[in-house]
Amino acid sequence: MSRIGRREKILEKASQLFRTKGYHGTTIRDISEASGILSGSLYAHIKSKEDLLFEITDRGAELFLRSLRPVVMSEEDPVLKLRKGLVAHIRVITENLEAATVFFHEWKALTEERRRIIQAKRDEYEAMWAELLSEGVNRGSFRLADEKFARLLILSAANGLYQWYNPQGDLSPEEVADRFTTILLSGFTGGEGGENR
Repeated sequence: MSRIGRREKILEKASQLFRTKGYHGTTIRDISEASGILSGSLYAHIKSKEDLLFEITDRGAELFLRSLRPVVMSEEDPVLKLRKGLVAHIRVITENLEAATVFFHEWKALTEERRRIIQAKRDEYEAMWAELLSEGVNRGSFRLADEKFARLLILSAANGLYQWYNPQGDLSPEEVADRFTTILLSGFTGGEGGENR
């Protein structure tokens, strides 16, 4: 196995362990045993356990940013952007369930400087969602009493997927996004918004 391949395996095993045992509950020995590498040899591939956590969370942040940026920058209708944005977000989670769990739960275990880097990327991502919703309001596609809480509602609902989504289940990421979007657009009182597809 190449050095790059071995590092990827270490990251994969670390993601699995951080997800099940938590960052603080996982030892270097746990990671080395899961990776099939002696603890001493593990340090030939990483400097510290935190390096793994940072790389996993930073990759997650970049995946979210790369997936949403072209949607927000497109000239499409805001309703379609909402749907595509949710599909993009949900795909990142469903295709990276273990890393997504670590991204949502363990990033605050990073030391201050690295935590600031991840926080800045999280802020950038939320700002793109704010831009998407604001555009929808300005173009008359959305009627939102509170754009901030609309954004929080969307992201909270979508972020919860890692807890219940089953990749072998009946619904694809697109179908989950479609259902979320329809509910968001129509509301709970039977409004007309869901017909703007």
